[in-house]
Amino acid sequence: MPFPRAAGVLLHPTSLPSAAGIGDLGPEAHRFAAWCADAGLRLWQVLPLGPTGFGDSPYQCFSAFAGNPLLLHVPGFGGDFPADTVDFGRVIPAKRTALAAWLDALPADDALDRFVEREAHWLPDYALFMALKEVHGGAAWTAWERGAAHREPAALARWRDDLRPAITRVYKEQQQFAAQFGALRDRCHALGVRLMGDLPIYVAHDSADVWVHRELFRLHPDGTLAWQAGVPPDYFSATGQLWGNPLYDWDRLAQSGYGWWIDRVRAALRHFDLVRLDHFRGFEAFWAIPGDHPTAMHGRWEAGPGAPLFEALTAALGPLPIVAENLGMITPAVEALRERFGYPGMAILQFAFDGQDSNFLPHRHVRDLVVYTGTHDNDTAAGWWRSGGSGDSTRAPEAVAREKAFARRYLATDGHDIHWTLIRAALASVAATVLLPLQDVLGLGTDARMNLPGRQQGNWGFRFTWDALSPALTARLRALTATYER
Repeated sequence: MPFPRAAGVLLHPTSLPSAAGIGDLGPEAHRFAAWCADAGLRLWQVLPLGPTGFGDSPYQCFSAFAGNPLLLHVPGFGGDFPADTVDFGRVIPAKRTALAAWLDALPADDALDRFVEREAHWLPDYALFMALKEVHGGAAWTAWERGAAHREPAALARWRDDLRPAITRVYKEQQQFAAQFGALRDRCHALGVRLMGDLPIYVAHDSADVWVHRELFRLHPDGTLAWQAGVPPDYFSATGQLWGNPLYDWDRLAQSGYGWWIDRVRAALRHFDLVRLDHFRGFEAFWAIPGDHPTAMHGRWEAGPGAPLFEALTAALGPLPIVAENLGMITPAVEALRERFGYPGMAILQFAFDGQDSNFLPHRHVRDLVVYTGTHDNDTAAGWWRSGGSGDSTRAPEAVAREKAFARRYLATDGHDIHWTLIRAALASVAATVLLPLQDVLGLGTDARMNLPGRQQGNWGFRFTWDALSPALTARLRALTATYER
């Protein structure tokens, strides 16, 4: 059974302690896996692991297949960096310099050749993409010289010859990522901890995926966005969320038998035991926004691929251990699609008490459900409780007051240690799976929030320190997971 009764933690590897200023896949990740096992947590969920670009968002990556080199553990690298946050502006150039020196010292041997051959369906194109991006000063691929931007064969052959050292470095980088992540996965399994990944529905416009497979996306002839992804106004934003990702040409994907999607999900399942499929709603119908619009307010709903996509995935890969992120404007058709394939949905306790999502209330939970106190897009539990409802959502102060009054009655709480109250409510649920952001386990406030949707800067930087995971806290969590048979 892919979803036995269990509890886990949500923590991206960048949030791990490290002398390098950013968490990585090295010894501290192995130590955290051991802490999970000690605390009675049998799942560790991470955010997407791809190479990030502007804004440092793991949901806007240069590749749907590659690993983020910033997550590599570089032996001996460290510096005078903040312990409780990732200062991306300082960390990125310092770590890139150290990473390049380390990789250049590694041999380009037969093992590397075998690795490149095994990953031939994406790695050579990705390596060339990153080398071209570097030589073009980091510009998006639509701004490269025409031969490179439009993938003219003669131009690509010339660039491959000219950029061979940079391409080889990317090969080594991805080989090391696969090795380090594989070692972490093996350690987790030895401890009885399963890994859960996160698969965004969309890919970044400035990515190797779009550059190589332009025909699968809705673009203008020059490669710019004809239509872009997002969601209409919602809980998080009065103007909606404008994501800027290109929309798929689902008809073309269907004609190809959804091969690109099959490759993508196969790659994810090589890394992870379970996969959260982000924005599941968009597979039934998606919000399409013209490419030149500055907000997501004015778009239109269009039909997604629906069941044929998941039938093709299942036929190629077998039954899929997928969690469907079914939050937002969910219709009966979306739920019918999810239930048809047996994918559990999600419930967020922070949303349970506003009178709109009553199915999130614990007494309405079902077994095939994944319950979170909050996600990477939410405020922390403590921050949510202290919030007046202005600035980061569409909630009026009066609605917030009603929400909190109901939560007090329902949870029989005065609000003291609200994070533990929500954790207990989640763990006591009949739902098979519970996931707790580490910020909620630690009782941290809004300053520890991972992401504020719509904010372009200041996200993704949270880090914890080992002294926060005290023996008393670990014992308290272990007792709760045991009490509720997780």
